[in-house]
Amino acid sequence: MTAAQRVLDLFDGYRLTPAQRRIAQCLVEHAGGAAYLSSGELAGLAQVSQPSVTRFAMALGFDGYPSLRRRLREVLDSPAAQAGPEAGDNEWQRAIHGERDNLGRLADQLADGRAVTEAAKLLAASRPLPVLGLRAAAPIAGYVAYFAAKVHPDVRLLDTGGSLLADRLEQARAAGATAMLAAVLPRYPREALDVLRLARAGGLSAVVLTDSPVSPVAAHADVVLPAAVGSRLVFDLHAAPLALAGVLLQAMCDAQPAHTQERLESFERSAARRQVFVP
Repeated sequence: MTAAQRVLDLFDGYRLTPAQRRIAQCLVEHAGGAAYLSSGELAGLAQVSQPSVTRFAMALGFDGYPSLRRRLREVLDSPAAQAGPEAGDNEWQRAIHGERDNLGRLADQLADGRAVTEAAKLLAASRPLPVLGLRAAAPIAGYVAYFAAKVHPDVRLLDTGGSLLADRLEQARAAGATAMLAAVLPRYPREALDVLRLARAGGLSAVVLTDSPVSPVAAHADVVLPAAVGSRLVFDLHAAPLALAGVLLQAMCDAQPAHTQERLESFERSAARRQVFVP
């Protein structure tokens, strides 16, 4: 487990204010030296006041920032944290081992499925259902939209930017949409944040699938579904976000089982009639 992931685990399950998320993100980004930052240094990095750092520590259950810093040192200086990768592993193997760890943490996170269940109910009930994913997140949005369309009557994929993006979102809202799913992954396109702001200003509930509970888009979401992104190769690996997308699709099916079964059976009859798939 990387230092950043160990720091991130300290925030798991806490609902943080936007300012507190900035502090948390700074600790994650500077994980190597996070345990040795003074409260003033951390406040400067996060561009918040020093009292905000104290309130952040207390929000995590500590009696002040010194207690949080001691905990950071315990986490980051433990033998497990100092342990290196398996002997003999090359960089490709280490990258895949990292994805295994990301999936393991996701599995642990899903022991409490309330966030996924809440998100699934919001999305399954929205007619139509906009699904946003720009740049690196476009393939995940496409995956969700493709399979969701088999059980949902009106899925609208928003995977290209530009001025038409806002038009298409407003059209979905005018047609009756009540919620949207946004996949937003590093490097967090500014346009995706703008669309989320527009969606929430228009009354849509926003479910965001992202890499971290303290990512920049978390402040613009009604429900945050985090899954870590692998960063050991030149380009990010998205095994955990894709797995979480599959879990969300399952939960959407579970939210309306009779409707889901009817839609799936209808599709299978149509596919057989048209000979869509090779026998």
